Amino acid sequence: MALNIEHLTFDCHDAQALAAFWSAAIGQPIEDDWGEFVRLAPGQGGIRLAFQAVPEGKIAKNRMHMDINSNNMAETVENLIELGASVVAEHSSPNATWTVMQDPEGNEFCVN
Repeated sequence: MALNIEHLTFDCHDAQALAAFWSAAIGQPIEDDWGEFVRLAPGQGGIRLAFQAVPEGKIAKNRMHMDINSNNMAETVENLIELGASVVAEHSSPNATWTVMQDPEGNEFCVN
């Protein structure tokens, strides 16, 4: 049996606002908007990001996060800050450098 990941879905307070942030951040247009559930067009890997309004807020660190690869990490981080993201931490190891960020609703992701 072959399985296919259709969406990576974020619970959030404002599905339309968070979808607009991620649409601008990764350059994928909004494909469907049903008010409480919004999804972006699929990216190069074929997976869509989706945003679902829920009443409860985020409480703890995400158990899963996205890593975003960029050819200019500093410029990408600055662009994401202008869109409404915030920097949580910067890390470096002998093999990699990355910035941990949060989207406008506090979901963590990394930029490298």
